[in-house]
Amino acid sequence: MVGKKIISASIAAGLGVVLAALAGGCQSGPRIVVGSKNFAEQLLLGEIAAQQIERRLHVHVSRKLQIGGTLLAHEALLKGDIDVYPEYTGTALTAVLKQPTTNDPASVLSQVRQGYQKWNLRWLDPLGFNNTFAMVITRADAESRHVRNLSDAGAYRPGWKLGAGYEFVQRPDGLPGLRSTYGLTLSGSVRTMDLGLLYAALEQRHIDMAAANSTDGQLSSPKFVALEDDKHYFPPYQAAFVVRGATLSKFPGLEAALGELSGSLTTGSMRQLNHQLEGEHRPGPKVAAEFLEQLKR
Repeated sequence: MVGKKIISASIAAGLGVVLAALAGGCQSGPRIVVGSKNFAEQLLLGEIAAQQIERRLHVHVSRKLQIGGTLLAHEALLKGDIDVYPEYTGTALTAVLKQPTTNDPASVLSQVRQGYQKWNLRWLDPLGFNNTFAMVITRADAESRHVRNLSDAGAYRPGWKLGAGYEFVQRPDGLPGLRSTYGLTLSGSVRTMDLGLLYAALEQRHIDMAAANSTDGQLSSPKFVALEDDKHYFPPYQAAFVVRGATLSKFPGLEAALGELSGSLTTGSMRQLNHQLEGEHRPGPKVAAEFLEQLKR
């Protein structure tokens, strides 16, 4: 979706070693370059796509993971530096196409597909999960402050010490509209930080609300509560692979290979995969391989 959590240095280093080794094989012949943004879920989805292409098409796949944010990944796709990467419909609609948000998933996907035609970029069918923003508080605060949803949070005084990623503060689908929709009162300035630090900041009481994401592995813990977006402020953020049209023409089997992944993930299963990567510190390529093995059954 959305401004996501940046992967920890230790995980990134471990992934980097493995991915460099994987990319260091034979460079001759046609190849497909898979990219991703620079947070855990994206790295994992990029690796899943790369392994799926390798096992279905038997072509060389280069990995350019951890590219950066949305606009950097999009620019890499336009320039042909990468051929495919995972993106989120709501992010594409607001951050790339600069269009107003809507709450209908099918409408958002249709608008994004149509808007990307001018670049000859193809959106494949969604992977099955919606990684929306999640306003997260501790369960202890939810119980003591009697807060279940964002309307409750908007009514709470003296307000919230909010922690957020750098993009969320200014995004058209971020903080300004959230405050307008729910009347959310803040106690002091927003504390901006790498998204991977948000949950630690909550536990350490540096903040009492975090602008996180619905597929965060940490939400598997009963210590945290994602507040219901009861007015449906946030648009749909369905995850899907975006592919260069020229690459699909060059590799006729590519769309079918990646299409096997469509509908294969739920919000819950993506959260579990993210937890394996970040909570259990398992290698991303191993997590991806096990997911694909289960998919074959």
